Amino acid sequence: MAENLAPEKRHTFVHNGQKVFEWDQTLEEVNMYIELPKGVSTTKLFHCTIQASHVEHDLTHPVKTDSSFWTIEDGEMHITLQKREKGKTWSSPIQGQGILDPYAADQEQKRLMLQRFQEENPGFDFSQAQFSGTCPDPRTFMGGIHSE
Repeated sequence: MAENLAPEKRHTFVHNGQKVFEWDQTLEEVNMYIELPKGVSTTKLFHCTIQASHVEHDLTHPVKTDSSFWTIEDGEMHITLQKREKGKTWSSPIQGQGILDPYAADQEQKRLMLQRFQEENPGFDFSQAQFSGTCPDPRTFMGGIHSE
């Protein structure tokens, strides 16, 4: 059931007609996907440092560096950023780049809220649930998210 609330597709940031990165998010993490140039297929040829608010560029929100990481597989770099604020809806991983339009941002917030409901009520299926009007913030609604 929870898989039904996973990101359906990646968001894409395109600059000057070229795809820069794709990304998606869950309640707890933001994932970035970057196609690497031909010939760069090994971690020996590439290095990436994840800081609390920076990964080559400034991040939109801070992350937990001890549980964030990157990998390279099949010519794609995958960066997993652990959100410092579980449930926070990000409009983009990188400040000022690839920001979601208001409709897409609202859809993300609704999906994350349903993901939160699913996490808190594992016996129920919220995959077909819908919100009418503005969706509440998943971090604060009904007492907020309870971390372990």
